[in-house]
Amino acid sequence: MTRIATRSYPFRTAELLRQQGIHPVLARLYAARGLSDAKDVASELQGLMNPTGLKGIAAAAAYLADAIDARRKLVIIADYDCDGATACAVGLRGLRMLGARVEYIVPNRFEYGYGLTPEIVELAVREKSPDVIVTVDNGIASIDGVAEANRRGIDVVVTDHHLPGATLPDARVIVNPNQPECGFPSKNLAGVGVMFYVLLALRAELRRRGVFSAETQPKLDTLLDLVALGTVADVVKLDGNNRILVAQGLKRMRAGRMHPGIAALFRAAGRDPRRATPFDLGFALGPRLNAAGRLADMSLGIECLTTDDEGRAWAIAQQLDGINRERRDIEAGMQETALALLDSYNPEDRTTIAVFDDSWHQGVIGIVASRLKEKFYRPTITFAPAGDGVIKGSGRSINGFHLRDALDLVSKNAPSLIDKFGGHAMAAGLSIKADAFDAFADAFETVGRDWLDRNMLERVVETDGPLEDAYFTPQFIELLDSQVWGQGFAPPLFCDDFRVLSQRILKEKHLKLLLEKDGRRYDAIWFGHVDSLPDVARIAYRLDANEYNGITRVQLIVEHAEPA
Repeated sequence: MTRIATRSYPFRTAELLRQQGIHPVLARLYAARGLSDAKDVASELQGLMNPTGLKGIAAAAAYLADAIDARRKLVIIADYDCDGATACAVGLRGLRMLGARVEYIVPNRFEYGYGLTPEIVELAVREKSPDVIVTVDNGIASIDGVAEANRRGIDVVVTDHHLPGATLPDARVIVNPNQPECGFPSKNLAGVGVMFYVLLALRAELRRRGVFSAETQPKLDTLLDLVALGTVADVVKLDGNNRILVAQGLKRMRAGRMHPGIAALFRAAGRDPRRATPFDLGFALGPRLNAAGRLADMSLGIECLTTDDEGRAWAIAQQLDGINRERRDIEAGMQETALALLDSYNPEDRTTIAVFDDSWHQGVIGIVASRLKEKFYRPTITFAPAGDGVIKGSGRSINGFHLRDALDLVSKNAPSLIDKFGGHAMAAGLSIKADAFDAFADAFETVGRDWLDRNMLERVVETDGPLEDAYFTPQFIELLDSQVWGQGFAPPLFCDDFRVLSQRILKEKHLKLLLEKDGRRYDAIWFGHVDSLPDVARIAYRLDANEYNGITRVQLIVEHAEPA
């Protein structure tokens, strides 16, 4: 069951924002999202939170400055998603700008799994001979891997943003806003954001030591296109601090001041960087980078982000585009199988979904979990074989159901059921024995029944209510697109009653509509939907500027509709 609701907002706050010079519709949108001062929407770099609030960052800066001075060899251990790839690229570029000897390794997810494992340490020693290991977007759960590095006389600097377990690794230093006793006001930094902050602190330390002056120090803001991409693609909450990082990255992209790999990814995706939006980063660039980690080797994605050769960047971006097309084909087949397996699934009878097929590709299960979660609106975990009688699961959740905590409870209730797990509130991963699948599905459902009630299992499409006729313009759409919207700072979604003048199905899967409101007509499309609408419908929609033959017209993208 899905219903449309309208966000409430404090009228007085919206009026105060309007009086501070903010567009009246934006004032209403901001007030509904909890902002109360024009300063809250500022996107200038000087508004960034100070690095000193991050626990361990001063120690990390001093340690890395000493390592650079002693010419010690640093090796970054990256993660294999977009956040991990951009964090690695930021680390490589930034540390080299600051004088470090640094290389990287990104483990193949199918051979080595996630994080700094003892096997990765052995690989790093064999291939790179590090004096220091720096983890990006991983490491907070790598107890055994850090112990192995210590045993071999290698110091480990952990930079991560994932939630820690009960025990922290015995690293030389840890920088993670989510570690205990860290007072940093934003817990929402992505892995790439944490690495960027470490570089800011390291540069300040080197300035203090006289290595650079304010005039000669490297310009770390050149890395913000990478920071923006990783932040949006990792779907972390876009709080005020993250919005500044993303806004500054988008500003560089729109001005053409981005790295060759970012420019090449825009080109491969058929997107115009001069009009770059968070949507482009999350749904066009991010998936092309992620495809490498899902099906091949993320070192290809990292090379795309670290090469300064435009020709090489374009060649890699085309490769990544091809891998992404392959990923889409695999995903479509897996989704078909999943729906067949769930043919008798009745959401009214169940609070969760766990599904496994031995033909599935473990690099794509997370996307399939996301699609099933969207379709059924239930916490969903999909599993694929990982060899040696083990299956790996990737989960996606709904509001109010903390997925990592749910897995933790399953693990506590049945200690032998889960081999290992980790993640966030909305996404998590785990490994179990293949013959334990049914027992896990039952245990997961038990937690779901305890934690979820009927109201929580109802999808609510939150809208910003009606939009005045005067704002159905390309100029207003441009104003909306110039803001930073995303996770935790929802893009505007309006809702009005329309007469449905005509409707037809496009390409057998999209509903094309002609709508009327207050005597004005609007083209609209509902992607992935073919059921017809009543003559009058309440429609939740986004505004889109549709350009054809040099003429820009307003089009409505339908998100949901119900009888008016």
